[in-house]
Amino acid sequence: MAETERENIREAKLEGLETAARKGKYGGRPPVITDDMLHTVLRRKALGESVEQIQPDLIIPTGKRKGQNPSAASIYRALADHEKTQAYPEAVETAHADFAALQQRDRSPV
Repeated sequence: MAETERENIREAKLEGLETAARKGKYGGRPPVITDDMLHTVLRRKALGESVEQIQPDLIIPTGKRKGQNPSAASIYRALADHEKTQAYPEAVETAHADFAALQQRDRSPV
């Protein structure tokens, strides 16, 4: 009986997440480093500036730390994520396809 209840809760949660995604809402914290900030960092790094020089000029636009500067660690993390995405674009596409297949499998009646 507990397994059935757990499965019902899981299905309801997935349906709720799917409904929210269709409305354009996603869970979790908003990203500290936005796409605009990342492009600014990439452009200024290309000009030879260090992350420590760029960091004070960036302002977090949303969330609990709105109006503050992001940490250097957040900037380095965003740069590393960007490099991974650029280095392995096929991996990102494969991950999206795998996720879609899993969702499709979970939706199909058993």
